[in-house]
Amino acid sequence: MKIKQFKDAPLAHYSYAIISEGEMALVDPSRNPMQYYKYAEEHNAKIVAVFETHPHADFVSSHLQISEQTGAKIYVSKLLGADYNHTSFDNGDTLKMGDINFKAINTPGHSPDSITIVAEQGGNTALFTGDTLFIGNVGRPDLRENVGNMKAKRVELAKDMYNTIQTKFNHLPDGAMVYPAHGAGSLCGKNMSDASSSTLGNERQGNWAFKDQTEEEFVEEILKDQPFIPSYFGFNVDINKTGAVNDKIAKAGVKLNLLVEEVEEGVTVVDIRDGDKYKDGHLPNSINIMARAEGDKYETWLGAIIEPKEAFYLVVESVEDIEDILERTAKIGYEKQLKGIVTLSDAVSLKSDHFNENDFEQHPDKYTIVDIRNASEVAEGKIFESAIAIPLNELRDRYNEIPTDHPIVVHCAGGYRSAAGSSILENKFEGTKVYDLSEAIKEFSE
Repeated sequence: MKIKQFKDAPLAHYSYAIISEGEMALVDPSRNPMQYYKYAEEHNAKIVAVFETHPHADFVSSHLQISEQTGAKIYVSKLLGADYNHTSFDNGDTLKMGDINFKAINTPGHSPDSITIVAEQGGNTALFTGDTLFIGNVGRPDLRENVGNMKAKRVELAKDMYNTIQTKFNHLPDGAMVYPAHGAGSLCGKNMSDASSSTLGNERQGNWAFKDQTEEEFVEEILKDQPFIPSYFGFNVDINKTGAVNDKIAKAGVKLNLLVEEVEEGVTVVDIRDGDKYKDGHLPNSINIMARAEGDKYETWLGAIIEPKEAFYLVVESVEDIEDILERTAKIGYEKQLKGIVTLSDAVSLKSDHFNENDFEQHPDKYTIVDIRNASEVAEGKIFESAIAIPLNELRDRYNEIPTDHPIVVHCAGGYRSAAGSSILENKFEGTKVYDLSEAIKEFSE
């Protein structure tokens, strides 16, 4: 059994290819399937199956595109009620591919329709656990309550997860490999390990969810301190239930305009350039969501700040950035909302205020400080006691809670998010100076 793990670092997403005797199955594929096609070509393998462990909330899957292009069958739980052609894969269902036997286990908890894919070959067992069992934790049960069209209550799902962990894996050996759909950094769970795989035996020993505890204790632990839920999560669940359109076709329709001086008034502009370049000149109504490299969580914050179906422009530094940023935008299904991608003319002159760090250090009382970290971060302690705490994903709706009688300084934990936060407030408070503390926050938090 040959298993290849693919990692999408910005979303901390893992997908998988499994090969046996010239045939290949995929598990939870990313939006662009080209990497899987290349891998199949390298190993002279035919893609025959695509397993979806559940309809994902944090990314758009390419399962439908792969099926349409290769003829592979899609396997999902019947509980999903998928709108595309598929084969139900639930408890008792099996698939033989080469010398691998695939089985399904219904493992509700993260969602009512979650399944774990069991792959067995000889004495080897691999578990593709989706968002049910992570390394060091389990999937959050609160994503189906208030988002999308597929709703389920968090307490009911938390109880389902308790039953899943207590009963659904008991017949499997300690040596079974565990391959989750996400790792540390994903918003589909909390406190996940940096490890990309584990064994079931290790999880039974070290994962809190397997310890001896009552249902009440389990439910209390799994529901507390979960990360915020970005606006796009329900939107992606609904897309994945229907099946996304071909990503190349979707991206091909996006317009491009070079050396732009203005766009129509009232349309949001997402500027992905470095914060310093943004501050030197940008369009009105811009939000600086930086996408300088893979480490910038552009996808997450685009989907947390910009609402599903909200029209927006993208500003790039160069035409060389277009292909990559379109790819990253399409991961969360936002390519259809794009009014266009633009580069800026030198005539663009709207600038951000220059921040005097020395004055701030000497006279912090002269400033209104806004802390845009997540609630769980603030709960661990404020960096500035006088700061007004409003999470970045709520800032566009709650900006009127911020007084404007002093200059405003925006900070996060490391400097990335404050670029977006300060640009949001610049748009709201034209008569008040707004500053981005940026990476200087590290001098105050160390």
